[in-house]
Amino acid sequence: MPGLLGKKFPAPVAGPMWPFFAAGLVIMYGINSAQTAMMNSAEFKNDPRNPSAASPKPADKH
Repeated sequence: MPGLLGKKFPAPVAGPMWPFFAAGLVIMYGINSAQTAMMNSAEFKNDPRNPSAASPKPADKH
């Protein structure tokens, strides 16, 4: 009984796709660098939504 996907053909899938994988990595690196530069800029340095901004520590309740 054949599988649910039909006949399997021995076609290379990952080999011809390597330029797209490499381009995706370059784009992700560029976006990460731009986000980091924006988070450290003067405009967004003190924004409370900035994860790297210095936020006050919550008071300890004992």
